[in-house]
Amino acid sequence: MQITFVAALAAFLGIATGIPLDINDTASIKNASATLAFGLQSWYHTNVTGVPATAIGTLDPPLYWWQAGAMWGGMIDYWAYTNDTSYNAVITQALMAQVGPDNNYMPPAYYPSLGNDDQAFWALAVLSALEYGFPPPSGQSPDIWLDLAVAVFNTQAPRWNTEACGGGLKWQIFESNAGYNYRNAISNGGLLQMSARLARYTGNQTYVDWAEKSWEWMSRIGLIGANYQVYDGSDDKINCSEINHIQWSYNPAMLLYGAASMANLTNSAVWQQRTEGLLTSTLNTFFSPFPNATSIMYEAACEPGGTCNNDQVSFKAYLSRWMSKSAKVYPSITAVARKYIGASAEAAAASCSGGDNGQTCGQKWYVGGYDGIYGVGQQMSALETVQSLLLLDGTAVRSIPRHQEVL
Repeated sequence: MQITFVAALAAFLGIATGIPLDINDTASIKNASATLAFGLQSWYHTNVTGVPATAIGTLDPPLYWWQAGAMWGGMIDYWAYTNDTSYNAVITQALMAQVGPDNNYMPPAYYPSLGNDDQAFWALAVLSALEYGFPPPSGQSPDIWLDLAVAVFNTQAPRWNTEACGGGLKWQIFESNAGYNYRNAISNGGLLQMSARLARYTGNQTYVDWAEKSWEWMSRIGLIGANYQVYDGSDDKINCSEINHIQWSYNPAMLLYGAASMANLTNSAVWQQRTEGLLTSTLNTFFSPFPNATSIMYEAACEPGGTCNNDQVSFKAYLSRWMSKSAKVYPSITAVARKYIGASAEAAAASCSGGDNGQTCGQKWYVGGYDGIYGVGQQMSALETVQSLLLLDGTAVRSIPRHQEVL
């Protein structure tokens, strides 16, 4: 009885039991989200005097460049759902600081570890800015967010590599980088989601075709299983003849929002089936780790054994983000998404009782309190999960992503 025992012990000892949250009260959800956003931003230190220009908008090592892009995507959503503009200037500065010399999120300082997935996370952040109408930088056109996202797409589509595996994106962009021969779900899923959202926003058939092309390739080589499991990757040195079957939550989450966006755009039964299949597989794999932790989200491949690295501790953030966004464009899944994210949000808030301020979030939400494992990924995961309730409940200030024709 992990949850009951830990919670009872905390109460007996007078220990703080987390950030207050009533998942059925909009004001409570907004207050908790504000607390979590403040806590997340306390980890951001690279916009102060003396920091090199190349580091503005990034997170302190050992965190990688991509995770900062992911964080800013979550902060754009925080603004969109709550209308709290406190962080807008910081968000804008960060998004523009890392565009690189060609305005396509390829800053040379990060070439040694730059993957297609890394670049995609920044593109997906500016897509959220576009879809929710985030204010452009001073003196810039509102089209800046569209231009940046399209620029990333225009670098990734030509990287589609048919020399092995019948197609697909490699993980790493540069041949000198470790992992160059790996073809993974997150890179190809990033291209799929980017294409789907650009298709939905612009109506351009090219993006529709690329979303379909990405799915078909992933399915054909086995990265997407028969029951919509999403596996991590394969190696082009063996022509993708063997699959790494480990499952990480951000892989199906990435595909889920792409599929839901395509279902919304096309009303296709095929994309509807893909959306529903991905959701079912995701719920079966990444929720309810124990009988007394029903509907609570966890990172199945590493949380129980305590082996999650700095990337993996943030994956629940993207599962919450993209599951809730999927429900807005594919409403038939809203009730089930609300059930699972609601339970996870309660557990996440209860984990946020650590640190000197008593509001630092832990990792294993199913233990019923703070587990002492903390960092950017844990804070971001809690924020994304709690603020997603505003989207699912229809109380977010901005909810359904815009189409170009409504501008």
